Amino acid sequence: MNKRVVITGLGVVSPNGVGLDAFTNAIQNGISGIKHDAELERLQFSCQIAGKPEISTELSLHYFSELELRNFNSSGILYGVIAGMDAWKDAGLTIEISEEPDWNSGTIFGTGTSGIDKFRESIYKIDAFQTRRLGSTAVAQTMNSGVSAYLGGKLGLGNQVTTNSSACTTGTESILMAYERIKNGQATRILAGSTSDSGPYIWGGFDAMRVCTFKHNNAPEQGSRPMSASASGFVPGSGAGALLLENLETALARGAKIYAEVLGGNLNSGGQRGVGTMTAPNPIAVQRCIKSAIKNAGISSDKIDYISGHLTATSKDGLEIQNWSEALGRKGVNFPYINSLKSMVGHCLTAAGSIESVASVLQLHNGFISPNINCEDIHSEITNQIDESRIPRQRIEKELNIIAKASFGFGDVNGCVIFKKYK
Repeated sequence: MNKRVVITGLGVVSPNGVGLDAFTNAIQNGISGIKHDAELERLQFSCQIAGKPEISTELSLHYFSELELRNFNSSGILYGVIAGMDAWKDAGLTIEISEEPDWNSGTIFGTGTSGIDKFRESIYKIDAFQTRRLGSTAVAQTMNSGVSAYLGGKLGLGNQVTTNSSACTTGTESILMAYERIKNGQATRILAGSTSDSGPYIWGGFDAMRVCTFKHNNAPEQGSRPMSASASGFVPGSGAGALLLENLETALARGAKIYAEVLGGNLNSGGQRGVGTMTAPNPIAVQRCIKSAIKNAGISSDKIDYISGHLTATSKDGLEIQNWSEALGRKGVNFPYINSLKSMVGHCLTAAGSIESVASVLQLHNGFISPNINCEDIHSEITNQIDESRIPRQRIEKELNIIAKASFGFGDVNGCVIFKKYK
C-alpha cells in the first residue's frame, strides 16, 4: 500500500521572518534575525545575543481569541500554532467548524519543553499557597503535548495527534514519522513540525555548558558563524516550522500546490557508545544514518545536489563535514553544496530541524541556495575535505532536484530526510 508523500503547505515562525514571504526574503538575502537580548545581559549570561521571533499581540489575535490569550505565556505553543495553522492554510485547506473530527488528518508536532515561563509562574504561585490562582490553562500550557493538543483542537484533527521529542533532531523526526504514517495508508495528511520556547530558562543550561558564543555581544548579526575558523559556539534561538505532508493521490485530486516530494529518510542513535556521548555524536551512527536515508529514498549519493547541514558553529562542524563526505563518498569539488541556516537564525534547538526543513523546501521549490553568512574564514578542517566553493557565501540561483536535510541531537540521536523536486 505504499503511498507517495508530498509537501503541500509550509508555515514558519523564525527569528529572521514570521510567515513565508518574510522568511523567504530573509534566507534569499542573508538577513540575520539575531539581536542583543537585554534580559540575557541583565541575568549576566556569557552569551547576550539570541534569535527570537517577533510576534505582536495583533498577530497573535489572528490565531487565538482574547480569552485564550488571557494569562497565556507559552511562547513555544504560540509559535507552533501560528506556524502550523499557516501551513494548513498554505495547503489550501479550510478549518471546518463541525461536530465531526477530520478522521483523515492529524499532527505530529514536536517540542523539548512547553510553557517553561508558565511552569515557573505556577511553581511560584504554588509555593505562595496560591494554587487556586493558577488558571484553567496551566496544564495545557505546560504539558509537553500542549502544542499538538492546541493544533488538534483548532483544526479539528481526528487522526494521530501527538508530540515527539528528540532534542535537536525533533523537527526532522516529526517529518519522517508523518511520512511513514501517510506512506502506510494510516492517514491522508499529517501536519509535521516542531517548536521551541524562547528565553533564559531554555537557554541558561547551554550558557552554563559554555557551548554558546560570548565574543559577539556587541555585534549580534556576526555572532552565528557555522563552519568559520572564528566560530566560538552557537547562538541560542527559537521559533517553529511546519510542513503539511499529504499523499500524492489526494493532493492531485484537490489540485493542491506541491512544493516537494518526500522520498524517505532514516532515524537512528549512536547509543552513546564509542566516542558518542550525551552531547557528542558517534560518527559511525551519523554516517550510517545518512547512508540508510539514501538507501531508503531509493537514490544514489551522487544525486544529492544540496545539503542543509546541522552545523552549529561549534567544534563539531568539521566532524560533520567529514561524516557527510565519508557517507556520500564525495569530497573536494564533487561534494554537494552545503549551508547552515543557523548562520542567520542561531540554533533553534527543538525547532531547528523543522525551520531548516522549511528553508530547504523553499530553496528546492524556488531554485536557489541560501548564502551561509559570517563564513569569510572557513575552518581548515573543512577546506581540507571539501572545496570552499561548495559553501556559498552569496545566494546561488540554481535548479535543485534532490536535497538532504539532517539533524544530530543531544542523546546521540540522528535524523536525515531526503526531499525531491516534484515534476
